[in-house]
Amino acid sequence: QVQLVESGGDSVQAGESLTLSCVASGNVSSDYHMAWFRQVLGKEREIVATRYGGNTRVIYGDFVKGRFTFSQESASNALYLQMNSLKPEDTAIYYCAAADPRSRVYSVTDPRRYQHWGQGTQVTVSS
Repeated sequence: QVQLVESGGDSVQAGESLTLSCVASGNVSSDYHMAWFRQVLGKEREIVATRYGGNTRVIYGDFVKGRFTFSQESASNALYLQMNSLKPEDTAIYYCAAADPRSRVYSVTDPRRYQHWGQGTQVTVSS
């Protein structure tokens, strides 16, 4: 059993910053692939950030454009997302996700790769 708990979501003004955190517990090892996704009501879940290339690089959603920073602490099974210059269109529920290392059918940016999801944390950005 894998549990993911996100925190850090809030209501902010455009241009402000937030840092989201995710802590993984349970039957999860450092081999699990971790990612941040987001979902706007009525739209599909989309990738925000994750590692690829043997965990040597980070890939971001096209909308990020240098504003967000993905980081991970393997020792504590913690995942972070530093979000700067937030825009109203960033308003969404942000989810932490974990994929079993044997799950390789889908790409790391495809939500179908991930078996475990947190409950999500709401980010609301006002103009």
